[in-house]
Amino acid sequence: MSEPRIRLGMVGGGRDAFIGAVHRIASRIDDHYELVAGALSSTPDKAIASAKDLGIAEDRAYGDFKTMAIREARLKTGIEAVAIVTPNHVHYPAAREFLKRGIHVICDKPLTSTLADAKKLAKLAESSGALFVLTHNYTGYPMIRQARQMIAAGELGDLRVVQTEYAQDWLSENLEDTGQKQAGWRTDPARSGVGGSTGDIGTHAYNLASFVTGLELRAVCADLDSFVEGRALDDNAHVLMRFDGGAKGMLWSSQVAPGNENALALRVYGTRGGLEWRQEDPNYLWYTPLGEPKRLLTRGGAGSGADAGRMTRVPPGHPEGYLEGFANIYSEAALAIKARRAGGKPPADAVYPTVQDGLAGVAFVAACVASSKRGGVWVDV
Repeated sequence: MSEPRIRLGMVGGGRDAFIGAVHRIASRIDDHYELVAGALSSTPDKAIASAKDLGIAEDRAYGDFKTMAIREARLKTGIEAVAIVTPNHVHYPAAREFLKRGIHVICDKPLTSTLADAKKLAKLAESSGALFVLTHNYTGYPMIRQARQMIAAGELGDLRVVQTEYAQDWLSENLEDTGQKQAGWRTDPARSGVGGSTGDIGTHAYNLASFVTGLELRAVCADLDSFVEGRALDDNAHVLMRFDGGAKGMLWSSQVAPGNENALALRVYGTRGGLEWRQEDPNYLWYTPLGEPKRLLTRGGAGSGADAGRMTRVPPGHPEGYLEGFANIYSEAALAIKARRAGGKPPADAVYPTVQDGLAGVAFVAACVASSKRGGVWVDV
């Protein structure tokens, strides 16, 4: 008899939401989860209607996440995990309610809208006994796992330079004043937090650099701008980074760069070689050993190793990317959740961003904002 699917709930992600559908697709790709409950909107009527759209039973459709957490924790067949896919300011109060009741949390990034909440949530997650998974989905890409494996094996030698960027153009104009939902909350400090582009996409670039290199960020020197008139949060950021061990880095995040859609990129250089990867061409990793020609490593092809292989579903040459990256995080989480269900520890090869990665991301944003406000001085993270 096959192992039962993980009973999953969702907070947010109802009608008119984007990221909720992405999480639902990702949770089902490898057939580990079944969505059985939800509080899918902050508007109760919309929450109930959204649950009906998705075929959730009427008695498992909730008008608010606290009621959902209380009732699901009491049910014999209540949810085992919850996906939180709301605007940033709801992450902390929602996650808190489920962690308090021992329900595993799978949360969209960034961890919270404030550093104070991030610290409290990290402390609660560590003491709750429940798992906390942060969906930095790009860490699930096969060639990112390949790069991480190569650096850990010392193939680049001692790391010297880390360059990462995430450029978009969709906020080049004042889209938030048109009523566009995604632009509205992302540019609102009350819902997004102190970071605009830094919090929305800069955290992805920073997390990717940290995940691949294993380096700990020590200090930042940041120059943040709100180029669109009247915008309350940054839409462009240039950040210098100092890592423990002496490596130096640069990060650029922008949502006002015409011609860029989702141009996330990472370059890492060490004493023995360098690596280059771009999210819009994710199945390829350029590797250059010092003094030798560039080598193109492909997902599933010659040169890619076991870590990349674990993340790969389809044959080489067939595109694989965004949704599959999310699915890999959900599947890694499923390995850990099922191990806990059986009374064991999560397997060592179940790799996913944790609450500590989330805390580091929020601390990065806070340090960037502090640095920029003080004229671009170095600020410890």
